[in-house]
Amino acid sequence: MFAPVFRKLPVLGFYFMTACSITEPNFAPPVDLPETFSVSGSAATPDKWWQSFNDPALNDLVEKALDQNLDLRATFDRLEQAKSIATRTGAELIPSINGLSGINNVNRNGPDLTSSMNDFSLALAASYEVDLWGRIRAGLKAAELDVQSAEQDIHTAAIALTAEITGIWYQLTEQQKLYSLLSEQIKINEQYADLVNVRFRGGQATAADVYQQMQLLEGVIGDRFAVMAFISVLQNQLAVLSGQVPGQFKIKASEEFPDINDLPTTGLTSDFIQRRPDIKKAYFRLQAADLRVASAVADRFPKISLAAGITTTAPDLQSFFNNWMSTLAGNLVIPIIDGSRRVAEVDRNKALTAEAFNLYGQRILQSIKEVENALAQETQQHQRLESLEKQLKYLTDANADISIRSAYGAFDFLRILSTLNSLQSMQRTMLRAKKELVDYRINLYRSLAGGWSVPHSQS
Repeated sequence: MFAPVFRKLPVLGFYFMTACSITEPNFAPPVDLPETFSVSGSAATPDKWWQSFNDPALNDLVEKALDQNLDLRATFDRLEQAKSIATRTGAELIPSINGLSGINNVNRNGPDLTSSMNDFSLALAASYEVDLWGRIRAGLKAAELDVQSAEQDIHTAAIALTAEITGIWYQLTEQQKLYSLLSEQIKINEQYADLVNVRFRGGQATAADVYQQMQLLEGVIGDRFAVMAFISVLQNQLAVLSGQVPGQFKIKASEEFPDINDLPTTGLTSDFIQRRPDIKKAYFRLQAADLRVASAVADRFPKISLAAGITTTAPDLQSFFNNWMSTLAGNLVIPIIDGSRRVAEVDRNKALTAEAFNLYGQRILQSIKEVENALAQETQQHQRLESLEKQLKYLTDANADISIRSAYGAFDFLRILSTLNSLQSMQRTMLRAKKELVDYRINLYRSLAGGWSVPHSQS
């Protein structure tokens, strides 16, 4: 027996019938892709990309988060829901059998005696729809694709989780280094405040000079309090992401940023779209939508269902197979008038497939944009850091020269204050720029990542 199913031609909306088996439809990307990305490095990147930073403490924290993060566990729960739906859909391919049993007590009255006996009954009824046009199997295959789509959600969530943790981890590094930098700046500002006070008492500085220097000192002190609070906020974020209680989680991040040197290998765009889980998810949803069109089209054709029944009544259950009656019946259901409900359902599924097709293309474009953005940002950030290093050197030299001249009596407080303020601001800018470089590398790794085996913790 052949069981045809309607399959889509390359042009949306046209179908032909194939027989025997149902396979997933194939779609070419709806956009023209370049063969490679605009820039590529030569450094190999492991699937667990954060390990390339060579930070054991970070590795331990990420592994703990992958095991205990509650949002990630919820993604596994959604996968189980999709599997259950697929199982329910596939159940239509198996005959449905229902059983019914009963017992009645019958009293019989006669002229001489009254008797009582039990009347047993047992019935079995089976029903089955012959999947002549592949409607059920197309729906089952679509549900299986939904399961594969849900599996990609796990990989996408794991990549997002590891990227967020790694970003916060080095943000914590930045804030710890900023705390140390501010502490050094406070000491320097206190020394300048003492110097201005000495000059003021000697009539070589004004009260305004003293107030301005004290304001600069207090400003840095206030910034350090803000940094202390932010460090606690970051630690609380890491606690939640790793499935731990905020307020009781204390951790000290790495003291230095990782070395960001050669770019990772970006590879071919054709490999990229087959690797990224969010693109794979969009593709599976497109395939599932196409199969549901086939299922909706098949629903417009006649249905054949079979039914069988067995009943028996006997004084005891041992007589079940000695006294039985069976029936076998077949029904042919042909849609005649349904108010165009089935036609509308076909049109709706066609529109859903067209939507999924366009969303698949949009997901590809968005993903390539993320890679290209990260490549451009990291490439230019290296150049920016070189410029900032030169600016920092110039300001350091200028501040040293002014300090020497001031020691010999050439005291110009406004110039001292301006140069000192610019130098300390540049030191903070330099620190922030180094953290941004790490962020751009994290974004690049995240954009290129293809996922890895994520075990489901039941604890």
